[in-house]
Amino acid sequence: MTATHTSVAERFTGPGAWREGLRYGLLGLPLAFVALPLYVLLPNHYARSFGVPLAALGMVLLGTRLFDALLDPWIGRWCDRLFARSHRAVLGAAGAAAAVLALGLWGLLFPLPALRGDATGLLVWAGALMALTYAAYSVASVAHQAWGARLGGNEVQRSRVQAWREGLALAGVLVAAVLPTLGGLAVTVGVFAALLAIGWLAWSSALAPPPGVPLPTTRTAASPWQEPRFVRLLAVFVVNGTASAIPATLVLFFVQDRLQAPAQIEPAFLALYFLSAALSLPLWLRLVPRLGLARTWLAGMLLAVVSFVWTATLGGGDTVPFLVVCALSGTALGTDLALPGALLAGLMDETGERGQREGAYLGWWNFAAKLNLALAAGLALPLLGALGYAPGSRDPAALQTLTLAYALLPCALKLLAAGLLYALLIRPAAAPAPNQTHPTIPHKALP
Repeated sequence: MTATHTSVAERFTGPGAWREGLRYGLLGLPLAFVALPLYVLLPNHYARSFGVPLAALGMVLLGTRLFDALLDPWIGRWCDRLFARSHRAVLGAAGAAAAVLALGLWGLLFPLPALRGDATGLLVWAGALMALTYAAYSVASVAHQAWGARLGGNEVQRSRVQAWREGLALAGVLVAAVLPTLGGLAVTVGVFAALLAIGWLAWSSALAPPPGVPLPTTRTAASPWQEPRFVRLLAVFVVNGTASAIPATLVLFFVQDRLQAPAQIEPAFLALYFLSAALSLPLWLRLVPRLGLARTWLAGMLLAVVSFVWTATLGGGDTVPFLVVCALSGTALGTDLALPGALLAGLMDETGERGQREGAYLGWWNFAAKLNLALAAGLALPLLGALGYAPGSRDPAALQTLTLAYALLPCALKLLAAGLLYALLIRPAAAPAPNQTHPTIPHKALP
């Protein structure tokens, strides 16, 4: 690591670090704010407010999210070219994407009045507008993430950069969880647009990453898929993300139909979940110097399973036990937010890709994250419909199916992700090199 890279990383851990963290991370607040309406509220809104069939809605969501995911690798490469041009070019592209994003959210939540009695027309409208809105979201997100990854640093410093962005993102999710109920959808969109403008202005004054080191002329621009360590890390990320995407898609159905919770308490579940995640970030970051990034992430996965599996035993009226589950599983969420991205940034640093191809790596990384959400909506919703569940159902068999999909399937996938994390990342890192007689200290996060 060069002296320039070290000085940039230290700005996030030394005196005045909060200023740099706020300037860079603040855009994460509105980007996460909009993710909740797009990925959680929108399916429920269209199914309940407009009577759109679950199976058809699930297929539209699957198609648009797959389209969005497939765009991300291309967007990542484009962002790399923008960084090679100038940081101002990156900020300009992200600003234009932010404007499209705000307009797209308005159109999705408030479809044309002529379409509101036409399920087919609503599906076409939603599909086209979601494709445009998701693309704008991807441009802003990949550019912002790549900026942070280019700052570099050691494990602790990288986790701090990630924690600033994800901590502020959690604040955005908290606002998005309660604002639609308290202020309505119109106020929600207006507040989002204002926060987006403020976040972009803060980012434009943030600490710029150092210029990349030119690659040797003999080196070819290999795909990230040709880096085995990236493939192993991505495999863990995909399985773990799928475990989180399924309950994110089904949570409102579970709360409304299985728990039969009053409408006024619904925001409390999401708010407590994400507030617990935000409050847990400093605690998890304290463990990173002792355990390393990968082992700390493993601890979070195991806590998630232990705390969430009890959801399968809940029924009508069990709102207080579910609040406890939200608090504990939200605490576990803190590791999912801050640590995988820090592991990825470290991998790019070790392979000499920092300052060169962060966009390419993050494009595929976001592709995987969105594929999880696409599959969760495109497979879980039609499957529930086929097995007899419909929104508002009180049939015991249908509710049991909903419970199995919401509670037990994610726990099984989370355990699989924990096993993969240990087998693919932690155990190889702890194994001694062939020329060593004693094991190395397993603080290195990646093999």
